[in-house]
Amino acid sequence: MTEVKMSAKDLHLWYGEMEALKGVSLDMNKNSVTALIGPSGCGKSTFLKTLNRMNDLVEGCRIEGDVRLDGEDIFRKGIDLAELRKRVGMVFQKPNPFPMSIYDNIAYGPRVHGIRKKKVLDEIVEKALRGAALWDEVHDRLRKSAMGLSGGQQQRLCIARVLAVEPEVVLMDEPTSALDPISTQRIEDLMAELKQKYTIVIVTHNMQQAARIADRTAFFLKGEIIEAGDTLQIFQQPKDKRTEDYITGRFG
Repeated sequence: MTEVKMSAKDLHLWYGEMEALKGVSLDMNKNSVTALIGPSGCGKSTFLKTLNRMNDLVEGCRIEGDVRLDGEDIFRKGIDLAELRKRVGMVFQKPNPFPMSIYDNIAYGPRVHGIRKKKVLDEIVEKALRGAALWDEVHDRLRKSAMGLSGGQQQRLCIARVLAVEPEVVLMDEPTSALDPISTQRIEDLMAELKQKYTIVIVTHNMQQAARIADRTAFFLKGEIIEAGDTLQIFQQPKDKRTEDYITGRFG
C-alpha cells in the first residue's frame, strides 16, 4: 500500500496582494519521485519552497492551508525550523557549493547539528558522496576547493551536502537545467537510486525528464494544480485539455 510522506491541502499563498498559490492540494508518496511541471511563473517553485518553509524568508508572504510531514502540521506553533529543514532538504537550480573544500562542504551540516568527531565526520562525508555517486571522482581531493569541480560534479556535491544530514524528503528545483546532457543523465540515474531511501519532489521544465524519472506528476497553471496523477496516465491519457496542450507543446 502506498504511504503518503508529505501532503498539502487547500494551500493558498500570497506575496503581498498577489495570490501565487490558489487552493493547491497534493499528496507526495514515500520513496517515490513527484514531478511538478507547468509554464514559468505558475507556482511550482513557490509550492516546493513551502514544503520546508523557505517562503518564510520572503517579506510579505502569507500562507493559509495545510502542509503535513508524516501527518504533522509543519506550520504548527513551536516547530523547530532547523529540524524541519534537516528532514526536508533542498537542492537548487544552480549548483551552489560553499567556497571551501569538498570535505567541509559535506561536513558543514553535520557540524551545525553538533557532530564534531573526525572519525564520525569522515564516515558521513564518504557515505554522502557515495550516495550522490561522487566518491570515486573526488575521494583523492577532498581537501581541495569545491569550486574546482565541474558543474555536474558541483550539483552532485550539493545533493551529497543535503544527504549528509540524513533527510527524509529531498526537494529539487530544476536541478539539471544548468547542466549538460551527460551530467543530466547522471543526476536522473541518481534520483532513481535515491528514491529507494528518500522521498523526492522535483520541479522540471523538461517534459521528457518528468516522463523518465517521476512516479507521479502534477501540472501547475496560474497557481493551481490542473491535474495530478500517475506519470504514465498524465502523459498518455491526460484528463484535462490544458494538460495535453502543455505536454504536447501546443500550449500558449
